Amino acid sequence: MQIKAATVDDYLAQLPDDRRHAIEQVRKVILKHIDKRIVEGIEYGMIAYSVGHAHYPAGYHCDPRRPLPFASIASQKNHIGLYLFCMYCDPQLTAWFAAAWQKAGKRLDMGKSCIRVKKLEDIPLDVVAELFRRVKIEDLIAMYESNLPASARKQAGGRSAAAEAKPAAVKKKGTSKKKSTASKKTAAKPAAKTVRNKPAPGKKAPARGKPARSR
Repeated sequence: MQIKAATVDDYLAQLPDDRRHAIEQVRKVILKHIDKRIVEGIEYGMIAYSVGHAHYPAGYHCDPRRPLPFASIASQKNHIGLYLFCMYCDPQLTAWFAAAWQKAGKRLDMGKSCIRVKKLEDIPLDVVAELFRRVKIEDLIAMYESNLPASARKQAGGRSAAAEAKPAAVKKKGTSKKKSTASKKTAAKPAAKTVRNKPAPGKKAPARGKPARSR
């Protein structure tokens, strides 16, 4: 079930009361403990948390125009989905999370892409909080790139390098233009006028000699 919404507030407003309350509580936990550089928004029809292009210019390899996913929450037809991309790249982190969830006495319904729960009481919020405390942007990027195929990793590196080089090129171009303008101003400066000496007051200017007549 995909909800069409432009903002998180729009998304929440379209949910039934019980779903909205559950998702709002999970969202509060995420926002409190997540790396503050992570951006919240709407991606793929879900409330999403992503590594923006400012921190990872290469973007998501499936669609580089989109930011690198970190996690998402979605209200589906028969469940609430927690899409924890931030741990699926790391088998050890996934194993820790599964053990901690079950240790909290909650049933874990975890598939390849998400965790499914029916209601808020099914979620050990302290375990979710600890997961988001553990994973920083640098951790996710390292895990993500280590799992990319070699060709995709090379393309991602190329996009990141190009994005970093672009501001430097623009800055250099601006400096060159400034120098060029200064040169033009210098070249356009008019030459100094030659001032002829005027005779002192009271003195006549010497008469010009008349040309001799030819005989």
